[in-house]
Amino acid sequence: MDRNVLARAVIATALVAPASAHPSCGAAFCTVNTHWNMQGHAPEPGLRMDLRFEYIDQDQPRSGTGKVPFGAMRRHHDEIRTLNRNYIGTLDYTLNASWAIVATAPLADRSHSHIHNHAGARLLEQWDFSEIGDAQVLLRRQWMSENASDRELSFYGVKFGLKLPTGDFDLRNAAGALAERSLQPGSGTTDALLGAFYSRVIPASDMSWFVQSLVQVPIGFRDHYKPGKRVSLDAGIRYEVSGNAGLMLQVNVLHRTRDRGREAEPGDTGGNFIFVSPGASYAIGPRTQIYAFVQKPVYQYVNGVQITADWSALMGITSRF
Repeated sequence: MDRNVLARAVIATALVAPASAHPSCGAAFCTVNTHWNMQGHAPEPGLRMDLRFEYIDQDQPRSGTGKVPFGAMRRHHDEIRTLNRNYIGTLDYTLNASWAIVATAPLADRSHSHIHNHAGARLLEQWDFSEIGDAQVLLRRQWMSENASDRELSFYGVKFGLKLPTGDFDLRNAAGALAERSLQPGSGTTDALLGAFYSRVIPASDMSWFVQSLVQVPIGFRDHYKPGKRVSLDAGIRYEVSGNAGLMLQVNVLHRTRDRGREAEPGDTGGNFIFVSPGASYAIGPRTQIYAFVQKPVYQYVNGVQITADWSALMGITSRF
């Protein structure tokens, strides 16, 4: 099958979302998948690159499934707002038809404010930083099958690797106050990653679809903190409108357990989330596409009180060399 046809047939599916979409005090990344492993290119050796920008404005306190007014449920920290502007780069190097290595690194540009309740006093605290976050390195084992009669292609496989503690976890603001661990650009922990995926390209219908799962488990504590486990499930479909343009729709499901440790806030971390993410892509060349998504939560359940976003957005470019 022609590789350019495949390039247009599937876009915006991924090996792994680069980080979590956990509200807590506001550190968040979109769960939309935008990488290369289910675009029909993985059997072809070579390098793929994905660069994307995310905008997530978390300013809505939530408890359980409902919105709550600010300060209505007094906590040690009454969260006000976290503005996340994330820049994420991914390199996907396919060694051969079966194996690939994928590396992802985020830059978090984050502003956060909350009220610190202590000994009867209420103190406004703020942070504003741009820092490298935790990188991920994964191996992908992939298989391909083709139906010669209708030219349909299937890709399926597993992926496994590590999230590495490359991001700082001891940042302070101008007043010297240490940011909460869930707000820091890095968790300080090494996490094990294990997942599986399946995708199908259907040229006769100008469509493709995928489903994938990923489990992320922190390995031990770091300075009295251990982030919660993550289990994600993503599914998506793409329709090729023309030779260059495509419309896409994803459903992203995330379950996250509570953080643990003396430096954690287990009462106000973890939850269950379902997002719907419509998007579009456009080929600006035979090897390069641009894309954009809007992500809208349709279900959010949070433990304790956390701040969430009513919507988020991302845009990016993906290319192969």
